[in-house]
Amino acid sequence: MLNNTYGNLASHVYNLDKYIGKSFGDVEYYLERLKACSGPILEPAVGNGRALIPLLEAGLDVRGFDASRDMLGYCHAHCAERGLAADLSQQTFEAFAYEERFDAIVVPAGSLQLIADHGTAIAILARFLDHLRPGGRLIFDLYPHDLPADIKPTIRSWQTEAGDLLTLTSQRVKADVIAQTTVSHLRYELWREGRLASSELEFFTMRWWGVEEMALTLRAAGYVDLVVSGNYHFGRAPRDGDEVVTFECRRPR
Repeated sequence: MLNNTYGNLASHVYNLDKYIGKSFGDVEYYLERLKACSGPILEPAVGNGRALIPLLEAGLDVRGFDASRDMLGYCHAHCAERGLAADLSQQTFEAFAYEERFDAIVVPAGSLQLIADHGTAIAILARFLDHLRPGGRLIFDLYPHDLPADIKPTIRSWQTEAGDLLTLTSQRVKADVIAQTTVSHLRYELWREGRLASSELEFFTMRWWGVEEMALTLRAAGYVDLVVSGNYHFGRAPRDGDEVVTFECRRPR
């Protein structure tokens, strides 16, 4: 069973739903936090480029990688449409490697929660640290409500560029409060002239982190100068009801 693979239909849905120019408040926040950054920036799990492209257009030097070939195809296409030269590669969180070291690594939109295993997540945070220059920053988002979220099935639909219909049916099938993970079945279907043309089933796993748990994990991994912010208000401590919590920390100088 493969988890979180973002195949052809899943990537198509992602590209339609999280189109270039769409922001959850994260694009503006990351642009503000990175505006003085003169060195190279890395975005793991770059997806279709929703966050990467505004950073490139602002003149920042950004690299990106993703495990999904289909996602990277959309990212390459969007960059080409805008005349942007993008350094993109197909790599994973667990095994990515660059010879250069970065002034910042950014992981918006909760992508770090795709790492379901706690030990693997710790190893990835260590890999991030190793790829930062002394004083370089790690900035990432977590969504604190993923574990207790509504478990009712949902159905969403989008019209494709060709006029076909894409549907996504999501059903949570497991919530493990000890492992702090949830597993959902995501069924993607492409309908053409009223007939099912293709379908994909994905087992989608997410990990929930407590705010203090992540803070302790980052400090244990060797990060310093940690700032935890709620709802994209830098320096404002998270509050109950916040939709997103952002962590910013540094590699020691």
